[in-house]
Amino acid sequence: MNLFDVYPLMDVTPEKAQGATIWDNKGEEYLDLYGGHAVISIGHSHPHFNQRIKEQLDKICFYSNSVQIPIQKALAEKLGELSGYPDYQLFLCNSGAEANENALKLASFATGKSGFISFSGAFHGRTAGAVVLTDNPKIIAPSNERADAHILPWNDLHAVESQLKKGNIAGIIIEGIQGVGGIHVPDAQFLKQLAVLSKSYGTKLILDEVQSGYGRTGKFFAHQWVEGLAPDLITMAKGMGNGFPIGGVLIHPDIKASYGLLGTTFGGNHLACAAGLAVLEVIEQENLMPHALKMGDYLIQALKEIPGIREVRGIGLMIGIDLDRDAAPVRSELVKKYKIFTGSSSGKQTIRLLPPLTIKTNELYSFLESLKKILN
Repeated sequence: MNLFDVYPLMDVTPEKAQGATIWDNKGEEYLDLYGGHAVISIGHSHPHFNQRIKEQLDKICFYSNSVQIPIQKALAEKLGELSGYPDYQLFLCNSGAEANENALKLASFATGKSGFISFSGAFHGRTAGAVVLTDNPKIIAPSNERADAHILPWNDLHAVESQLKKGNIAGIIIEGIQGVGGIHVPDAQFLKQLAVLSKSYGTKLILDEVQSGYGRTGKFFAHQWVEGLAPDLITMAKGMGNGFPIGGVLIHPDIKASYGLLGTTFGGNHLACAAGLAVLEVIEQENLMPHALKMGDYLIQALKEIPGIREVRGIGLMIGIDLDRDAAPVRSELVKKYKIFTGSSSGKQTIRLLPPLTIKTNELYSFLESLKKILN
């Protein structure tokens, strides 16, 4: 049997990893500045993370959500403490797309409406509801198409209010920082006014922090750089489990739960929660949020000095580099010649950097020197 061929693969077979270093099956060493799509938050094979998983394996790996699972409550309490949302409710699931699907469903239940707004360049997932609000027609099947899904121009408040006036909008979903779209930071005033408009028109504001959350920008969530913003729903995944599949939705206390409203078989299982707790503990104990901001500031300033780079965008360790040429050959040479992983985006000239939050200055310096050689 063959695998369904939907992924373009690099000619690399990783076998071992530690921190921001990956070794392949030939013993070659690579620097990971992409973290497997922003998943590796606390570094590959972090000893505390590994120990937490091993300890849980010796106890119980899984039982369904029909029983008491105390480690879920421990995860919720720690997440509330570190995120600054202790009064919100937590629904656990398995992935970012699933988190967004549940957030959309909750917004629809809460408002009695069915329409949604997202923005140009958005990526919210490939599942039935999330994909309709993703700005990529190539991955939207005929069965997914919906007339009440509206993808509006980025940072355009007039377009948003015009759509809200037409009625039937259950929610507005926006990324804390656009990832796949090329690392675009929403204007602070735009985010503030989205919250105001949401309340005025009886709709729910959903912050997709799947890629931009978990300390990557120096705040727990990227939207927290905007003072006073309190979304109705916040979605998470990727860095939440450092490679173990886990996702979640933070839900405003005004949104009420009822039995059967949402559900999941594997979401919030014992192993996933152990992974999630380990990540939060490491982020706190190793002060990774301020470290991410410090490393990001260093990297952004250094990138701006390199000829061949047109623009550098982002906050902390979520960075987009716009080149004066096609990014694909540059990324390819970074892998083949300099053994450095970076990410692509929907922009053909954009390189995306999403390294582990534990990245070190000397590792970033190595990347900067390699990039200079390629661009020159």
